[in-house]
Amino acid sequence: MRVNLASLVAILFGLLFGALALLLSPAKAFLAVIGLAGMVTILRFPLWGLLLFAGLATFMPYSTVNLGIRSTVSEAILALTWGAILWHSLLARLPATPSLASRPTDQMLLWLMLFSVFPFIVGQVTIQADTSGVANWLRWLLNLSGVFLAAKLLVQRKHREALVIALLLGTLAMLLLSIAVFVRTRSGAGIAPILAMFNYANFDMLKFGLEAMSSRMGSPWTHPNAIGGIMALLLPLAFCFGMTEQGWKRALGLGVACLGAAALLLASSRGAMVSLALVLIWMATRRVPYTGRLLMIGAALTVALVLAYPPLQDRLATIFSSSNASTEVRFDEYRMFPQAVAAYPLGIGFKADPPVPGSHLLGISNLWLNYIYKIGLVGMLLFVAVTVRWWREARPDKGPIRLTKDNALWLGSTAGILAALVSGLFDHYFSFAVVMVALFWLMVGINVLEARRLFPARVPQVKRVAYGKPLLDGAHS
Repeated sequence: MRVNLASLVAILFGLLFGALALLLSPAKAFLAVIGLAGMVTILRFPLWGLLLFAGLATFMPYSTVNLGIRSTVSEAILALTWGAILWHSLLARLPATPSLASRPTDQMLLWLMLFSVFPFIVGQVTIQADTSGVANWLRWLLNLSGVFLAAKLLVQRKHREALVIALLLGTLAMLLLSIAVFVRTRSGAGIAPILAMFNYANFDMLKFGLEAMSSRMGSPWTHPNAIGGIMALLLPLAFCFGMTEQGWKRALGLGVACLGAAALLLASSRGAMVSLALVLIWMATRRVPYTGRLLMIGAALTVALVLAYPPLQDRLATIFSSSNASTEVRFDEYRMFPQAVAAYPLGIGFKADPPVPGSHLLGISNLWLNYIYKIGLVGMLLFVAVTVRWWREARPDKGPIRLTKDNALWLGSTAGILAALVSGLFDHYFSFAVVMVALFWLMVGINVLEARRLFPARVPQVKRVAYGKPLLDGAHS
């Protein structure tokens, strides 16, 4: 009797589920079954894996799972999505992707990834640390791969819109949770029990950090400046998406924009506040509708929130003061940075994050200088080259910018990427912080696809030679 492949797979999974039910507790068996069903679904539909990543990475970014090695759930889904893509590529089920020659941003990012082999080897040899440099390097490459995932899975605009909705839904859930817990407990450490339930790693150290910053809102992003960076990246997209949609999509976009603005104040992230303000001013100078009005409304809401919440008054009173503790630390970081470059001229690689354990040095709260610290000056210059290539593809044309439904994803993602880069003057999160980096490059992937659709004249034309035909008129074999 012949058994077809579908029946064989069904039998194998039935046996596997039965074994799980016998070996595990009911709760763990149920979660395992859900996880396996999710894995099979992603292998069948890779786009669903990317959508799931977008939702979970914005809601509980550092929730972990132990599958032999401990990884964040977000990165595990990202890796599984790549596995599904490879499987579908073998079966020729994926649409053809344009060549790298017609995707200059992707091409330069690939050069950055290839160059990172050199500082990786240097760090493996020169840095003494307990962590695995190989695992950290591979995780960083996986997080950078969002641009290439977008090129393969988000070819159609409806798929890009679905991904944006997933990003905003995850962000909305994260904001509702964070703000509700902070309002109820009046402490940044109030989120700690929920993070324990999400199986966050290094929980004791995480709880200590949240308690040390208890006057600032806690969140699944663990650090107040980290949620500030994510808000800088996503709020312009939420605003542009909400202003051009109708119904529940409009409510989703504007809800995330309003709650995100409140979260920025409660988390008191200076870099994100300044970054978003500068980008909004730039948008206002380009006459993007509603941005000037939004600046005034934002200022009014800020005053109202400060008057209603006295601890925020104390925080804002010292937030931009030179005597602020974090400001003093940043001055010390810049003062000692030349010593770090002299000690590690080729970068420290991926075994450790700055500062190197056992050294007298400090880290650096700057996106570009952190690239130098980790992978050297050449690595930082390659990152600059990637951003230049991106800007050449995505920049707006001269003159006023009109916000429409057709260009909302492009304009929102462009403004978000600019805000994230400006925030890099104050923080380093978008350089090597896992999950945050993945969201940043996924946003770049969405942005360049929209830019190539809106500005087709900028797409490099790849010359093709038709074999078997004369190259010049009159040429004969």
